[in-house]
Amino acid sequence: MMNKRINGLGSYFLLCALCGPLLLSQSAQAQLDIDIAYIKLQQEHRPVLSNILPEASDAGQRGADLALQDSNTTGRFLKQSFHLKTDISDTPEETLTRIQSRYAQGIRLFIFDLPAGALKTASAWLNKASLNSVPADDVLIFNTRAKENALRVDQCISNVLHTIPSRAMLADALAQWLKEKRLNKWLLIKGSTEGDHAYAQSMQRAAKRFGHKIVAEKQWSFDTDLRRLAQKEMPLFTQTEEYDVVVVADEQGDFGEYVLYNTWYPRPVVGTQGLTPVAWHRVVEQWGAAQLQSRFEKLTGRWMNSQDYASWLAVRSIAEAVTRTNTTNTTTLKQYIISDKFELAGFKGRKLNFRTWSGQLRQPIPLVHPRSLVSQSPQAGFLHPSSELDTLGFDAPESQCRLAERF
Repeated sequence: MMNKRINGLGSYFLLCALCGPLLLSQSAQAQLDIDIAYIKLQQEHRPVLSNILPEASDAGQRGADLALQDSNTTGRFLKQSFHLKTDISDTPEETLTRIQSRYAQGIRLFIFDLPAGALKTASAWLNKASLNSVPADDVLIFNTRAKENALRVDQCISNVLHTIPSRAMLADALAQWLKEKRLNKWLLIKGSTEGDHAYAQSMQRAAKRFGHKIVAEKQWSFDTDLRRLAQKEMPLFTQTEEYDVVVVADEQGDFGEYVLYNTWYPRPVVGTQGLTPVAWHRVVEQWGAAQLQSRFEKLTGRWMNSQDYASWLAVRSIAEAVTRTNTTNTTTLKQYIISDKFELAGFKGRKLNFRTWSGQLRQPIPLVHPRSLVSQSPQAGFLHPSSELDTLGFDAPESQCRLAERF
């Protein structure tokens, strides 16, 4: 018995001898403080015919808040402390002033919750300021709102990574599922806004890419109160050559909710209403996502949406890079994030990373309706030489962007 006790003590002292240097190195490790600026321009929502599904005014911001909380939970063991500096403005001019102030304070990591125009203006100012600094080109920007395809194709912005999916990614995700279900003949209905037309163009591209046929295309431009007249108006509006599915492009929700169950032919409705491709939704619960949903609801009292998720991804990307590189140097962080070594756990069943040409985050796209996850794209059988995730959106040969060359 005494020998066993002595052997046990010997093993204990040996373990202490081995762990000692590691503990000392951790205690000697310098504290890292990481400042991140979250910049939001409040969206102006024009009046719509239906207010059934109001948008959260703090969308995006609360996703960043949760990611900060998640990052500091693990960061405190590594002597890493993340700080989010939040600025919310009502005008583009005020937004730019806030960005300039944060840059003057020494912040070089930015999360932009901005529309495309403001994003380009703000990024241009930061990139110009960065080139005059030491070291040069020292800013990193995450786009969490602008879905414009052009930002990933021919209007490429240096130092910008996109955590929000492009409209092309959403459209391709839906078109793959429709191909799988052999719903190949489409009636396309679009609204009158710029976003509606952009969404419709992405669906047109996806139809051509995956072998669908748009049998008719119509634009909704009426002021009808559909709360009373949908059953009368919609069947007549959707009367045309026979189709397999109705594809709706109505980002503002002017009329799309009333297309369901009111079409001339009894057909499914997909797009911005009906079966919808999204970055995130409350019905995503697999791959550990239920834990993320629960933490978000506890923090905010509401459900996480796509904009929240994009902001969460942006902060977590920074935290992951800091953890792996153990530095706050922006240039080092950028090079790591855009490299093949970077992997981000995004609760979508696989590790996520960024496309080296456009800065777009590769990610599966859930296809949902309000109470259920129907599927997730890319669909099985849609292959790609390097990653099947690149079957969603613009692949390298289709894009003029070469972001990695400027990082």
